[in-house]
Amino acid sequence: MDYRYLVIEGNIGAGKTSLATMLAEETGSRLILEEFNDNPFLAKFYEDPGRYAFQLELSFLAERYQQIKTELGPPDLFGQPVISDYFLAKSFIFSKQNLKDDEMKLFEKLFSIIQAQVPLPDLYVYLHVPVEKLLNNIEHRGRSYEKHIRPEYLKEVQEGYFGFFKSQRELKILVIDTTHLDFVNNYSDYQQLKKVILDGKYGPGMNMLIL
Repeated sequence: MDYRYLVIEGNIGAGKTSLATMLAEETGSRLILEEFNDNPFLAKFYEDPGRYAFQLELSFLAERYQQIKTELGPPDLFGQPVISDYFLAKSFIFSKQNLKDDEMKLFEKLFSIIQAQVPLPDLYVYLHVPVEKLLNNIEHRGRSYEKHIRPEYLKEVQEGYFGFFKSQRELKILVIDTTHLDFVNNYSDYQQLKKVILDGKYGPGMNMLIL
């Protein structure tokens, strides 16, 4: 794999963790997965967002930063490539949807300090999936705390991602519409997706593909 640091992202239920895992196994890359299951505020947030949003976002920011710094460490030109299923900017994107204005002002100050200390990926891939399919995927995987997720919330998160993409000038972003793909269960779909990610050449800013 030509990329030393590749990020696979997407909305809730887009399949980012599945794809990152599959690519890491095939390319021999080191896999970094977000550690969200142990977050004590996640289930509480989905039940009562207004009460637990600030605690959730601060804890996620701290956990993501610590994991990225620990796992990536100093650059190693001869080490394994790294594939991750999240990027630190995810904290900023979700916080803009979840926090009140005064909370967001404080969060932005903290985020700007932390963001400067983490490396940019060589390529940032975003799997775009329509809300209806996201809801089906979420229902199918059956996580109890996700049953409270509303379609409106998924749409807001989606808009937050695209707002972030439009503001980026240095980051190489590849947005892939995977509406008609089943890359987890269909090998040819996975091969098609892998090819455009690993073999394509993309410039800074947002690059878009429909498969």
